[in-house]
Amino acid sequence: QVQPVESGGGSVQPGGSLRLSCAAQPRVFGIYHIDWHRQAPGNQRELVATITNGGRTNYADSVKGRFTISRDDRKKMVYLQMNSLNPEDTAVYYCRVYNLRYDVDAWGEGTLVTVSS
Repeated sequence: QVQPVESGGGSVQPGGSLRLSCAAQPRVFGIYHIDWHRQAPGNQRELVATITNGGRTNYADSVKGRFTISRDDRKKMVYLQMNSLNPEDTAVYYCRVYNLRYDVDAWGEGTLVTVSS
């Protein structure tokens, strides 16, 4: 079952931190790439961070130096550590598990992150 499930969202003050988690249970987790996307009210969904099946990472300019994506293939988990949060980070965060070579492209239902004082 590839369907990702996100957790870890919540409310935090500016400057605070949160760690999002994404769990998926395919038989072989390590073959998949993982993205975190987010969508703020009134905005389009945007790519935040990527980690490939080889462990390479990439980040949106807006989160570089503040967010860190990581994966634990043994636990079939992906994490997004978010530091120095600001109100512009407020959004629903979605996990995407995919490898188009295997015709797999699965999205979670999202977890809400709210940054406000």
